[in-house]
Amino acid sequence: MCTGGCVRGTKLDMRFRVGLLAGFAVGYYLGSKAGRERYEQIRRWIEDARRSRPAEKAQAAVELGLERVRQKSEPVTGSTNGPGASP
Repeated sequence: MCTGGCVRGTKLDMRFRVGLLAGFAVGYYLGSKAGRERYEQIRRWIEDARRSRPAEKAQAAVELGLERVRQKSEPVTGSTNGPGASP
């Protein structure tokens, strides 16, 4: 059942694939039966990925997007309170 945005090759299709891959990776990580050594190897790989330049850029982009949403919502709500607001 497709109501628009379900065309193959679109961003939605790619987001699904990325989500599926991430879910598989998390499942493998949590369900790994290869022992402590493999667990530590996977944990280090994930930590390295989190510290990588692309991950830092993605985090900065999300933070910028949140700040823009806060700025746009301030005139509507009349409040600067909310998650991440300065005291």
